[in-house]
Amino acid sequence: SGESQWITAAAARHDVHRLRARSSAIVTGIGTVLHDDPSLTVRLPDDAGQYGELPLRVVLDSQLQMSPQAKMLSQSGPVRLMTLNAETPKAETLRAAGAEVIQVAAKGSRIDLAAMLRQLAADERNEVLLEAGATLSGAMLQAGLVDELVIYMAPLLMGDSACGLLHLPGLENMADRIELEITDIRAVGHDWRITARALERSR
Repeated sequence: SGESQWITAAAARHDVHRLRARSSAIVTGIGTVLHDDPSLTVRLPDDAGQYGELPLRVVLDSQLQMSPQAKMLSQSGPVRLMTLNAETPKAETLRAAGAEVIQVAAKGSRIDLAAMLRQLAADERNEVLLEAGATLSGAMLQAGLVDELVIYMAPLLMGDSACGLLHLPGLENMADRIELEITDIRAVGHDWRITARALERSR
């Protein structure tokens, strides 16, 4: 229902901030921004000053729906909006609010995810952390653009109406499944962190 902000405990959330700190860019989608208004900052009070430059926060926002009052625009650190049309009055409003707004190639009516990553690579953003909802995360995985999954599992049962981890349209039969190789499982406080990579599909 959305009434709880946290599922995992403090140790797992601290671990996520370490992942953010080592990344050169954090990518999310406009759906997450509109629903959660996240900061996507690095908050590591025990390691203050150790990580240097804050990662670039990237929002994929094909129609520029982001509010100029979004939380991440009021905080320190760079924010880049990737959109399909960067020359609009709304783009100028968002630039005035502190965002960098750039145009990226389309794939149909959506942002071309591979082109988005190429743009980040051209800017020497070579470790990209995707923190997004089920739709963007599923699309990146199905496009073969995810090298590694880091999944935090809390010791909670939340029922079958909770939000899913990945939206994977077309995955209806066992033959369509995406196989993972689990490379690490470890306890992080009361939670578990599972690290895996997707294996190449034979068809």
